[in-house]
Amino acid sequence: MDPLYATSAVDRLAARQIHEPLVEELDGPFDVARRSPGLAVTVTPSPDQTIWSARLRPGVRFQDGTPFNAAAVLANVERWRTVAAGRAALGDLLVDSPRPDLVRFLLPAPDPDFPDRLASARLGIVSPKAIAAAAGGPLDTARLPASGTGPFELRERSSDRELLALNTGWWGTDRELGPGVDQIELRVVEEPDERLVALRDGNVLVAELDPDQRRDARRDPLLTTQPQGAGAILGLERSVRGIPPGEPAPSLNAVWLTGIDSG
Repeated sequence: MDPLYATSAVDRLAARQIHEPLVEELDGPFDVARRSPGLAVTVTPSPDQTIWSARLRPGVRFQDGTPFNAAAVLANVERWRTVAAGRAALGDLLVDSPRPDLVRFLLPAPDPDFPDRLASARLGIVSPKAIAAAAGGPLDTARLPASGTGPFELRERSSDRELLALNTGWWGTDRELGPGVDQIELRVVEEPDERLVALRDGNVLVAELDPDQRRDARRDPLLTTQPQGAGAILGLERSVRGIPPGEPAPSLNAVWLTGIDSG
């Protein structure tokens, strides 16, 4: 559930429901015309595109009650700098905060695509309390599960199952952004063939598949598949929406989902 340490497509997808990146565009589960920016309301460049200013959404709190503000973003930036995945996603830069609702990213060279980097699921925003408790390592989500600002929180965990439940305090709910479901169940199914059978039988709506199962899944008129990077493939019931191709860790705010299988 730690966005910086999540490796598989399903791990990243699950972590993304708890930890939102600064930059995203959300739409409602029932009204796709209703769109809203995420934690950063605007991200604007200087004329030479070396300074990007992110104006933060007011009134947001982490699931542990900590306010989301510039201090929280600065704590996350410092964490990103200590982990290889964070450095790769963020690049070299300096960061400051002229006021509590504004963060400025100072780049060594112009970068017109910098907002896309801030949208990386690797850079999901984590509560400063959880960062302090991690002491430079991965998050202890078993002890501190309420570490994000996202629409779901970790409710139950066992060796072969995790349950994400609706975060009733999510800022997007009042804006009619969803989520479209109350719970997401993630189950470990070791064998790829068993995952495909569960998908065909309707026991799950999304399953991580191996390349060998992709052709069989695509023969089923009720199923579709989507690449998720690094050779990962998701099999989906065609009723599932909100997971565009090529997105390694999409938001599920607009997805009808009852389960995800992961090997």
